[in-house]
Amino acid sequence: MSSPDPDGWVRTSREGPVLTVTLDRADQLNAQTPATWAALAEAGRTLDDGVRVVVVRGEGRAFSAGLDRSLFSTEPGVDGGLGDLARMPDDLAQERIGRYQAGFRWLRSPGIVSIAAVQGHAIGAGAQLALACDLRVFTEDAQLRLPEATLGLVPDLTGTSNLVELIGYSRALELCLTGRAMGASEARAVGLANLVVPAEQLDATIDDLIAALTAPPVGASRATAALVRSAVRNTHEEQDLAERTAQVQRLRELAGGG
Repeated sequence: MSSPDPDGWVRTSREGPVLTVTLDRADQLNAQTPATWAALAEAGRTLDDGVRVVVVRGEGRAFSAGLDRSLFSTEPGVDGGLGDLARMPDDLAQERIGRYQAGFRWLRSPGIVSIAAVQGHAIGAGAQLALACDLRVFTEDAQLRLPEATLGLVPDLTGTSNLVELIGYSRALELCLTGRAMGASEARAVGLANLVVPAEQLDATIDDLIAALTAPPVGASRATAALVRSAVRNTHEEQDLAERTAQVQRLRELAGGG
């Protein structure tokens, strides 16, 4: 079963517990627009409890080259364009960007594990989409880049918090301020890429990873993922309590006690 968004730039397909979300604009290297972000947000809004893994990928030779060029226009009348946003009152502009961010933030939702299958370029919004996922598999030719600061802007699609969590403050700062490209081997070395594989092995690697992620019982898998996520921000004491609480619940469920 599959369903494209109205502009044909995002399509989703479901196979058992796996939802695949594909940026489907290969002729434009999967450049993103507000319609893309609305379609991504809708995919998150309509998740059901049967989905355990979400795979995000790009059609063709690039994951996503970032924003559609039309959005850089300073002229009014371009939906989501810099010109329109700059002319809005602050509260309305921030509300609009918040709607765009919703297309990214759901990829860390409780109950799912999200995987970015990254080939070719992941630039700007494309990089932030990859960073929004829990896990990333890179092809050997993949490159991730956040050029916003070099363009007089900032990363605003949830990228900064995710990047710092993944690679730490100093590396994240350097990557964001220089706008340089990080290749697959470096991404693997610093922990941003979980795996790096030849392009022809990407699909098989994703399939193997999905099989491994869905092998544990669903309750234990989701509880463990929730613990790992909370550990990023909890104090030791808070995390110890979270572990105790989760384990007692697991034991009760295993014993048939609800």
